[in-house]
Amino acid sequence: MQFVIKMIDKLIDKQGELTSFLIYPLVLIVLFEVLMRYLFNAPTIWGFEATAFAYGLHYMFGISYTERHSGHVKVDILTARLSEKTQAILGILTYSFIFLPVFSFMMVGAYEFAHTSIVDRELNSTSWAPPIYPFKALMALCFLFLLLQGLATLLKHIRTLTNPNSKQKEKEVINES
Repeated sequence: MQFVIKMIDKLIDKQGELTSFLIYPLVLIVLFEVLMRYLFNAPTIWGFEATAFAYGLHYMFGISYTERHSGHVKVDILTARLSEKTQAILGILTYSFIFLPVFSFMMVGAYEFAHTSIVDRELNSTSWAPPIYPFKALMALCFLFLLLQGLATLLKHIRTLTNPNSKQKEKEVINES
């Protein structure tokens, strides 16, 4: 179990680190569009869409990385007062019956969405009309990453329940990396 958790965490950390660089093309596209629009009064037909695609990818890849580092918003007014064991049980229940089923359906739906788009070689229905199927395929991949990270989080809750000292060990591993 520990091996699976470590491998998923390592994969998500690497993809998060690599895809964080998507912010640079996003900034360059926005800067170029602003300069063209306001300095030369010649806006591009592709600037807005390219910005949306770059930001969308940046956002989607960041979801699993944020889950990996417990960065999503939580309302832990009640759970913070619970024992570590009770928190683990609650985590097991929520990840087993809410998170994993919901994101399994999301991943399957995104895959079907992407598959249809790839087969049809779908183009965006705008004047620029860029191919949109690569973005839909990457969206499906992002849901796969999120599902994997959710599985790792579930396994961490199981480990916490079965081994009470695992929270301290996990903090030590995080501090080492």
